[in-house]
Amino acid sequence: MKQVIIPVMAFLLLGCGDEPLPKPKAALRLEYPTPEYSLVNLDIPFSFEKNNLAAPITKIKIDKANNDIGIDINYPALKGTIYLTYRNVDGNLNRLLKDAQNITQKHASKADEISEQVFDNASANTHGMFYEVGGNAASQSQFYLTDSTHHFLNGSLYFYAKPNFDSIYPAAVYLKNDIKHLMESVKWK
Repeated sequence: MKQVIIPVMAFLLLGCGDEPLPKPKAALRLEYPTPEYSLVNLDIPFSFEKNNLAAPITKIKIDKANNDIGIDINYPALKGTIYLTYRNVDGNLNRLLKDAQNITQKHASKADEISEQVFDNASANTHGMFYEVGGNAASQSQFYLTDSTHHFLNGSLYFYAKPNFDSIYPAAVYLKNDIKHLMESVKWK
């Protein structure tokens, strides 16, 4: 019995050392390239700059019945898309503004918060609103731009995954900055 007790006691005495410390929480570190922008000048009523990280725009959707133009800016590496919809203003500005605001408010049930930032670029005659949606909402960023007389553009950011704000946060911030650059670069034709 002594032969078993002595090695066990020695193991316990030698095995006990420093107090165990909990490991710090790890965070996923995602690094994205510094954005480089290029002009997108398609056969549509406005031009804008997009990040070169986005895939080339290959398709423009035209709904002749509603006079809408749809453009998708896909980011395969980030698994997200910025959806743009252009509409002519023809005495319907109040309805267009209400529709754009309602799109954002549909995310309120899942959002922790929705912050609004007024956008005003008098030199380009673009005015609008940028919405940042916090929490597990389907869309983290929404915006609209208009010149109030002829042009109306709204956009939404969606990811190809179930919304989990903690997981998509780095990509959402990166694309939020792209949306703001897009808004600043819009020029009506």
